[in-house]
Amino acid sequence: MQSYFWVILHGSLLTIGVSLLALLVSVLFGLTGAAAKLSGHPTLVGLATLYTTLIRGIPDLVLMLLVFYGGTIGLNTLLEKLGSEATVDIEPFAAGVLTIGFIYGAYMTETFRGAILSIPKGQMEAAWAFGMGRRQTFVRITLPQMVRYALPGFTNNWLVLIKATALVSLIGLQEMTYLAKQASAATRSPFIFFVFTGALFLIYTAISLWLLKKVNARYSLGTNKVQL
Repeated sequence: MQSYFWVILHGSLLTIGVSLLALLVSVLFGLTGAAAKLSGHPTLVGLATLYTTLIRGIPDLVLMLLVFYGGTIGLNTLLEKLGSEATVDIEPFAAGVLTIGFIYGAYMTETFRGAILSIPKGQMEAAWAFGMGRRQTFVRITLPQMVRYALPGFTNNWLVLIKATALVSLIGLQEMTYLAKQASAATRSPFIFFVFTGALFLIYTAISLWLLKKVNARYSLGTNKVQL
C-alpha cells in the first residue's frame, strides 16, 4: 500500500499548483472587481455587483461543471458557426484553475473593496496635496494599508480555496483527492487513504496560516498601540 501513499503525495503537488494559480486568478479578478465597484461608474458598478451576486449564490460544483462541459460545447458551437472545423477541448487543469479563480475572485472583490474603504480618505487627500499622482498614491499609500486590512478576509478565502481544489477531481484532474479515490477503489480501504489526504490538506492550511501570520505581523508594524 505504500506505493499508493507516494502516488497521492505526488498528486498533492498538482493540488498545490492548482491552488496557487487559482489564487493568482482570484486576486486579479478581485482587484478588478473592487476597482469597478469603487469607480462610481454605474455600468461598472452594476457589472461588478452582478458578478459577485451570481458567483456567491451558485454552488462551486455547478460552476465547475458548467465551465468544463458547457464551456467546451459553447466554444465548439461558436467555431462551427464561424465555419471552422477546429475543435476545442478544455483541459481539466485549466478548467480547474480558471473556475476556482473566477469563483473566489468574487469573494476577493468584497475583501479588497472593504479593505480600501477602511482606509481614511484623508490620507489619500494628503498625498494628493503633496503632489503625488493617483498611481503613486495607490502604490505607496493605499496598497500597503489595503493589504493589512484585507489579510484576515484574504486568509479565510485562501483556506477555503485550497479545500475547493478537491472539486477538480470530478472533472478528471489527477490531484490527490482523485488519486485517493482510485487507491480506495483498488484496495477497498477508503478510510486510510482519505484520512491521509485530509492530513495533507491540514498540513497545507497550517503552513498557510503560519506564513500569513508572518505577513500580517510585517504589515502591522507600528499599528498596535501599547496598553499601559
